[in-house]
Amino acid sequence: MKLTVIAAACLCAAATSGVHAAEPAAVAPGSLAEAIQRGQPLSSLRLRDERVEQEGKTETANALTMRTLLGWQTAPLHGFAVGAQLINVGVFDDSYDNGDKGVVQPGRSTFPRVADPDYTGINQLYIDWTGLTDTRFRLGRQSVKLDNVRFVGNVEFRQMMQVYDGVSVETKALLPQTTLYAAHFDRVVQVSTLMQDTGINLLNLRHALSPTENLTGYGYFVGWDRASLQTTSTRTLGVRLDGARPLSADWKLLYTAEYAKQDPYQAGAASIDSHYGRLGGGAQRGNWFARIDYEVLSSNHGQSAFQTPLGTNHLFQGWVDKFLVTPKAGIRDTFVTAGGKVGPVMLQTEYHWFDSDVRFASGAGTGSRYGTEWDVSATYPVRKDLVARIEYGSFREKDPYTATATSRVRDTEKLWVTAMYSF
Repeated sequence: MKLTVIAAACLCAAATSGVHAAEPAAVAPGSLAEAIQRGQPLSSLRLRDERVEQEGKTETANALTMRTLLGWQTAPLHGFAVGAQLINVGVFDDSYDNGDKGVVQPGRSTFPRVADPDYTGINQLYIDWTGLTDTRFRLGRQSVKLDNVRFVGNVEFRQMMQVYDGVSVETKALLPQTTLYAAHFDRVVQVSTLMQDTGINLLNLRHALSPTENLTGYGYFVGWDRASLQTTSTRTLGVRLDGARPLSADWKLLYTAEYAKQDPYQAGAASIDSHYGRLGGGAQRGNWFARIDYEVLSSNHGQSAFQTPLGTNHLFQGWVDKFLVTPKAGIRDTFVTAGGKVGPVMLQTEYHWFDSDVRFASGAGTGSRYGTEWDVSATYPVRKDLVARIEYGSFREKDPYTATATSRVRDTEKLWVTAMYSF
């Protein structure tokens, strides 16, 4: 299966659109008008063409969409700042199943899914209070990214972002070189536009061993209010060691070691009993790097598997998104990553070998090898406020995971051409 690639005027890429607290000014604003004037923009335009060919689907998906973020965060006035951001996802070519509300759209069952529904709404709306030293309280709808966003993120790759309603606090005042983040959220707005009532409690404690190395401990308690989701409520406790250690003026050692345990939380199913592990390392010389990693999301004897429902899962287990939900047989992912710069252009590639944690058996679907995937991207900063990116991913199925055609991990190719302008 070959994907016809027409990449003429490549336009962008997923630059960070998360919100950060404004830098404190040398002299605090004296009025609301001055606080607004001295604030910072939270605005960008992102145009993307995503094309998908998937075995078992008779049509090729072509999603041409534009995401518009319009927002502003004021400078602190008497310790208080306000951030507001609107989002609109406009669709120019809807030849795809957009997954709106998490279901197949009428008349689109023959198309692969591209999870970018048209949408207009409030992306972020919050009040910050920074009246305590090195501390920020935030109340309202907010973007959240913790560590490498494996477990908690805003899924900003998709046009519709994942945001959270509730209260959070981040402080560096308790211990030297240590950042504590804690939050309670009672609602999450997902990339499918679904608004889920939740009881989410997050705790993350990160200690900087050096400017480029961190030791992190975390506890993520995720409870779902919807009856159909309550059995998937989980408690995840873990520790992560990650960094880049300079070996010389030119060379750095890259390493990651992480372990987490997942159990039922609140009304979670008794069968939830799994673990997460990652171990990897590599080297970086100048702007070039290469590494190999091994990641496991274990299975409890095929009854259930480790899940990451709040993570930015697109960044993990391949860009083609075949494993956004972990199969009950679990996943073992061995992957190599390499990248670097040629002039101003940043290049990156990955190759994955996917296996199940336990051998699966389902009719004709018997084995342990899900498949392999190759991904490659090139990013070009056209200028300071405009970035262009082209990405390609190809997944190849090995042992059929299940005999049911609709749930097999099918051969899939994806091409993204993106441009993002920030203002």
